[in-house]
Amino acid sequence: MAHAPGTTLCDGRKGRTVKFTVTIDGPAAAGKGTVARAIAAEFGFAHLDTGLLYRAVGRRVLEGVPPETAASTLRHGDVVRDDLRTPEVSRVASEVAALPEVRRALVEFQREFASRDGGAVLDGRDIGTVICPDAEAKFFVTASDAARAHRRWLELTAAGHDVTEAGVIKDIRERDARDASRRDAPMRVATDAMILDTSDLDVNEMSAFALAAVRTRLEDSQQDGGSGAGK
Repeated sequence: MAHAPGTTLCDGRKGRTVKFTVTIDGPAAAGKGTVARAIAAEFGFAHLDTGLLYRAVGRRVLEGVPPETAASTLRHGDVVRDDLRTPEVSRVASEVAALPEVRRALVEFQREFASRDGGAVLDGRDIGTVICPDAEAKFFVTASDAARAHRRWLELTAAGHDVTEAGVIKDIRERDARDASRRDAPMRVATDAMILDTSDLDVNEMSAFALAAVRTRLEDSQQDGGSGAGK
């Protein structure tokens, strides 16, 4: 059985312990990964892009593996493949993410990661509501459909994919609908999450907001009897 997210950890730089988990939820191309990577780099936390887990399952399904088998036998090598960000994999990832048996198979993996030594930041769609409901800091990162579609279109065309911006916005809206309406762990805003709208923010601005918020939570945790790991 997994430990509760946010275990007490050692911060070697300060010679203190830190108990901290950060969750970042939100729709595709809103900037979740950008914010998560900035937090991980600043505070020395481990980072897990949970969307890659579902993309890895989706890729294996495309190769003929049943969804539940693909999820329950997932290995590190499956998650670091370089063919997980194609439009086809994205579509199937969203479809398998709606399957309760797939989500159940991956819950333990994510909770174990959240409780690892050194603190953790996880981004996905149900991290703050289902995976780590007691996380010390929660964000819901969002942006307009147009802003998200443009970002994803730039990413895909830079990688050599032949897609149109109109097609990308259609795919994004369809995925949003699937993610928000699935019966098991739908995407929604946690009641205690900080909402960050990145529609008109650049990378530095969105990162600065999140870093300041996490630093405040770390300081509050220290004052409440825990101890912080911020720089």
